[in-house]
Amino acid sequence: MRKFLLAASVALTASLALSACNKSDDADKASTQQEAAVAKPSDPKDTKAWSQFFGQIVRKNMQGMTADRPFPYFVPAGDDQEGQDGRQRQLDNVQGTVARGVTPGNMLVFGGPSSAKTADLIVDAFKNAQPGSFKNVIVLFIGDQADQQRVADALAPTGATYRFVAM
Repeated sequence: MRKFLLAASVALTASLALSACNKSDDADKASTQQEAAVAKPSDPKDTKAWSQFFGQIVRKNMQGMTADRPFPYFVPAGDDQEGQDGRQRQLDNVQGTVARGVTPGNMLVFGGPSSAKTADLIVDAFKNAQPGSFKNVIVLFIGDQADQQRVADALAPTGATYRFVAM
């Protein structure tokens, strides 16, 4: 999990830095070219592929964020012990973040191979959040339409700016 967070942060930061530095006479040409789409991975354990897939989604949804970088949370799939342990570590991590609060302008990103498990984690993590404690904080959930509303309902009292992207 830590490797994913580090890799996603480094890749996103490098991508942002390169895009900011790439100002040339070919700007018009570059603006018309779009990033090659990364397909949704089929292997739930391929964290590198998931990182690339989620990275492209995050880059397209950063508007309004004023912090240096988003904070991605990869929620592992699987009902085996490894998957359960990974989700529990992420839940503990997110619950700590929710309890401390997040500075306005930041963005929290949640995604994983299992939309239902990711949604469960978000709902559990935010159930004790103080009303209004996430005002001007962006929370991006990358998942299935079937899980969208229950995540929205869990985040509503916090005042977070909620964004959903279907995968």
